[in-house]
Amino acid sequence: MGSVRKASAWLGLVDDNDDERYYDDYSEGTDSGDAWVTDPRVKVASDTAEEKGRRIGTVTPDSFRDARVIGELFREGVPVIMNLTAMEAADAKRVVDFAAGLIFGLRGSIERVSTRVFLLTPAHTEIVNGDPAAHRADGFFNQS
Repeated sequence: MGSVRKASAWLGLVDDNDDERYYDDYSEGTDSGDAWVTDPRVKVASDTAEEKGRRIGTVTPDSFRDARVIGELFREGVPVIMNLTAMEAADAKRVVDFAAGLIFGLRGSIERVSTRVFLLTPAHTEIVNGDPAAHRADGFFNQS
């Protein structure tokens, strides 16, 4: 396939009928029927993160029914970022009320990160503020 044709296919101006290039990397008949095996390093990394408490959950609920996932993660001691931008305003308010009950009952804290995005942190988690004014006070990148 020529470069002009490739560019036209990429832009969607012509049909890309050059299916041969998809079959070059695969040989037929080599499927052994085994399931995909995940790289063992991925499992090791996630186990290490779980052992040391270095997990953060992100949840983007569609409705109030998804609040259970937030509660389960938070109850396990995992900090949770709630992104409520995909929800209706009434349901988002219910989820925030639910989260407020969670943090009260489990002695955690809640912080608004952005519009309709909140960070729930368990009692043993410290939030470090990255306020630019704090950097100016200690002379970091001080240009004067």
